[in-house]
Amino acid sequence: MAYGVGLVPWYDGRNGMYSWIWRHLPGNGWVRALISLVLITVVVYVLFQYVFPWAEPLLPFNDVTVDNQ
Repeated sequence: MAYGVGLVPWYDGRNGMYSWIWRHLPGNGWVRALISLVLITVVVYVLFQYVFPWAEPLLPFNDVTVDNQ
């Protein structure tokens, strides 16, 4: 048995998506952290500029059930 495998119940021998991304980024730890911050910034920008405005008309936020009396 590998070290730590039996200590956490959700660990099944795989490291997960974020460790895969971290291992495949070039450079040392500081360069990887900088690239990660740039990637996160790009993802947030794309979400706010393109995805959320596209999805906003499809969401029922303007459908209110309060009557004007």
